[in-house]
Amino acid sequence: MATEDVDPRFADLDAWSLASAMEAMWEGQLAAVAAIGHALPAITAATEAAKAALGDRGRIVYVGAGTSARVAVQDGAELTPTFAWPKERVHFVVAGGDSAFVTSIEGAEDDVDDAIAQINAAQLTQQDVVIAVAASGTTPFTVAALQQAGSFGAVTIGVANNPGTALLASAKFPILIETGRELIAGSTRMKAGTAQKVVLNLISSGIMLRLGRVYRGMMVNMQPTNAKLKRRAEAMVAQIAHCNPSHAARSLEQADGDVKTAVLLALGLDPADAETVLKDGDGNLRRVFAELARDRDSDRDSNRDRHSREATARKQGGG
Repeated sequence: MATEDVDPRFADLDAWSLASAMEAMWEGQLAAVAAIGHALPAITAATEAAKAALGDRGRIVYVGAGTSARVAVQDGAELTPTFAWPKERVHFVVAGGDSAFVTSIEGAEDDVDDAIAQINAAQLTQQDVVIAVAASGTTPFTVAALQQAGSFGAVTIGVANNPGTALLASAKFPILIETGRELIAGSTRMKAGTAQKVVLNLISSGIMLRLGRVYRGMMVNMQPTNAKLKRRAEAMVAQIAHCNPSHAARSLEQADGDVKTAVLLALGLDPADAETVLKDGDGNLRRVFAELARDRDSDRDSNRDRHSREATARKQGGG
């Protein structure tokens, strides 16, 4: 496997000047990110399938061992503060359990029985999306977990850095990121890890885009849980509703911190109407605004027709 091979170009990396070694490692990071470009169609297909499956109950389940698991946990842990994704709709299946988040658990990546047990305990459904990550693509724990997830009908996504591997063969949506040899052989926290993090960023952020949790580049599902986030929320309401900061702050307070509701209140809707239109638009502000615009146009056309009929009636009556 390329990720385990020594790259002859860097066999003497430890003898180089630190400046030269730093430049080489930096270039390796750039190459890792560039390698993702070829996989964008596969990443997009996986993201579309994930969005379609999740509905209002499905979970995003991350699977991994060692470095790959910690990269996956980092991505999943950010979904709640960034997009207000419910905590109960994120799940982690990690070799060695929770303690493996910060320490290395020897032998855990080979424990196939634990992988199957963790997947069974998760009680997966067809609405769940399982994203399994392994640089080698052969990690027994990760492969077994993904295969077991597939037996429940879950959407399975496999991310690996080596071609022709079991993880990719086991996934409904395989994503190959060929980052090649590491500058330090087998140290997949470097190029492979960087590429994995970017791919997971793309998938999770793409899902949230499609679910309407982003509007005009803003994370409108964010919860203002501290002073900084409250200021950010007020700024979003002011920008979207085109109102002054004090009006945005009052609307946000009235909406109990919900940015989308606050925007609609700032625009003049009452709380009940705001709740209704958001529900009808599946919480998607762009869809809500489009529907409100259609309603206004329809009302305008109705008024125009009514005035026309009244004018005609007056003319006929006067005749």
